[in-house]
Amino acid sequence: MSFTLPDLPYAYDSLQPFMSAETLEFHHDKHHKAYVDKGNELAGDGTKYAGMSIEDICKKAYSDSDQAVVNQIGQHYNHIHFWQWMKGGGGGTRVPGKLEPLVDAYGGLDKVRSDFIAAGMGQFGSGWCWLAIRDGKLEVAKTPNGENPLMHGAQPILGCDVWEHSYYIDYRNARPKYLEAFFDSLVNWDYVESRLDC
Repeated sequence: MSFTLPDLPYAYDSLQPFMSAETLEFHHDKHHKAYVDKGNELAGDGTKYAGMSIEDICKKAYSDSDQAVVNQIGQHYNHIHFWQWMKGGGGGTRVPGKLEPLVDAYGGLDKVRSDFIAAGMGQFGSGWCWLAIRDGKLEVAKTPNGENPLMHGAQPILGCDVWEHSYYIDYRNARPKYLEAFFDSLVNWDYVESRLDC
């Protein structure tokens, strides 16, 4: 399997003022591309991972303690969805129908928001905060570096990148403001809902 950098699903300036065109250009064109290039070296054609889905590569690399592949292919998987998890005019105070019972069972959207932001704040150093499904229930999680819930037996439905390259141009060291802007103004809840069927 050869990995390729996906196009952004919107223009570079589509997420302003919450995420700048400069951030997207660096994050997508430089950082994500680097994960793709290194991922092809480590897990592409001619490696033991050849022919496997990206999801299965994530799981196998984690179970085999293959940290280089966990980070590079994990980051590629995470970013494929990260771009889709955002849209201009996103966020809001309502979620689509299939998500509603999961959110309600968790304690409501305000609690989901609070716990999601806390997870992002509590991730020391680089990593991600997540909404994931485990045993039919919604959970909030955080992972270091390139890890994701797939590697821990859950299905990720929303993730926010808390590596500094995701927010430093726009928010400097104010990670809480970035997480609030992401949840309140950027989340593409329709794409989140679509991940329930994966």
